[in-house]
Amino acid sequence: MDVPRYRCRACGNLTRFDLVVTRRTRAFHHYSVGGQRSVENEEVLSQIIEQVTCRWCGSDKAVEEI
Repeated sequence: MDVPRYRCRACGNLTRFDLVVTRRTRAFHHYSVGGQRSVENEEVLSQIIEQVTCRWCGSDKAVEEI
């Protein structure tokens, strides 16, 4: 899955964003005899980016994918 890059048109930020994301995944969960869990082979089946907010100025309306 390609990872998008973002830019804030309001302040010029290219590096810091908060994302609200919904993911559907398939993963192998391995439990030890003692009950410790580890997640292996996680595969993202679908992903919806719901909101991207600029960490510098707080704008979510001026953020664009580049």
